[in-house]
Amino acid sequence: MSVLFTFPGQGAQYPGMLHALPDDAAVRAALAAAADVLGQDPLALDTAGALASTRAVQLCLLIAGVAMARSLAARGALPDMVAGFSIGEYAAAVVAGALDYADAVRLVARRGELMEQAYPAGYGMAAIIGLELAQLEPLLAQVHGAATPVYVANLNAPRQIAIAGSETGLHAVMALALAQGASKAQRLAVSVPSHCPLLEGAAIDMATAFEGVVVRRPSLVYLGSSAARALFDPARIRDSLAANMARRVQWAATARLAWERGARLALEMPPGSVLTRLTAPDFTDGVAVCCDGNRGDSVLALVRRERNGRVP
Repeated sequence: MSVLFTFPGQGAQYPGMLHALPDDAAVRAALAAAADVLGQDPLALDTAGALASTRAVQLCLLIAGVAMARSLAARGALPDMVAGFSIGEYAAAVVAGALDYADAVRLVARRGELMEQAYPAGYGMAAIIGLELAQLEPLLAQVHGAATPVYVANLNAPRQIAIAGSETGLHAVMALALAQGASKAQRLAVSVPSHCPLLEGAAIDMATAFEGVVVRRPSLVYLGSSAARALFDPARIRDSLAANMARRVQWAATARLAWERGARLALEMPPGSVLTRLTAPDFTDGVAVCCDGNRGDSVLALVRRERNGRVP
């Protein structure tokens, strides 16, 4: 049996998320390493005010994911495969040994800046729950246009889909979706139109930021959530990371792929439990659980049990 570590994306953040990490040597080292790269204390990035910035949010997500994974590793809890949602793919790449942590911090800082600069206001994302893709796409077609761009962004579950675009376009589709029977249409805590063609220009600039960065073959199974495939070739991993801001997230297919490859424990790194809720339906004969809100010794016991073939 295999252990999957998952790393959440933007929208999972909350004030104080870095302060809530375990106070151990591995976490302190991860925070210190990030401070060396950024030239500032990363603990200043998780205030409510700071988290209004896409750059700060993405850095906090990267740091939290890597710090927790390293804290678990120091106590003997290691994954067999990793998968990240959007910005979470960078933390997954670090944990898989494909990308150096310092490089990831620099790249993620640049990624957040590029996304903020491309769309400083008037754009974002929303979640539509209760409609399938075939039902939602015609509604987007009714709204989408030069003045009201709106796209499918994240395929989180068969009936949970995120859309991205202009504020006007988002609200128009949300209203249509509710009228067509959606159980919920909710604006997300994301201030940029991620995972759609609106960010293709920023993705090209991101590819430039990768020049000179060493990307290695991962030491464990690295699942790319844009392609919903296991990626081993460094060039493909580099392309996936650079371009993922403009590509759909196929989380439902990625979670299913992890299960098909033998994962029976999906352990979500901080912050939050978004991926746990999305992954659980595919782990019907396994366990999906998050680090947040659970005792460290309980999490460690789950990992040891799964790696030992569920022998008590």
